[in-house]
Amino acid sequence: MAKVEIYTWQYCPFCIRAKNLLKEKGIDYKEYSIDGDPDGRIQMTKRAEGRTTVPQIFINDKGIGGCDELYELEKQNQLDSLLDQMN
Repeated sequence: MAKVEIYTWQYCPFCIRAKNLLKEKGIDYKEYSIDGDPDGRIQMTKRAEGRTTVPQIFINDKGIGGCDELYELEKQNQLDSLLDQMN
């Protein structure tokens, strides 16, 4: 199974929606809640190549973007193959 990481804010509806899709698919993920964490936000922005919006989702250390990109991968039937890849 792939390593999945997600940077979130607690009450962000897009973060909640992205986490719900991962949960529905039975995918374990590591969550980094960056509410009030400026160092965490800086780390996320560096990893996400300058993107500052949440969520930021990484599969096997590769940034895929946010909630919309996650759902687009699912719509295009590409998410499962990404999640099945090993590190």
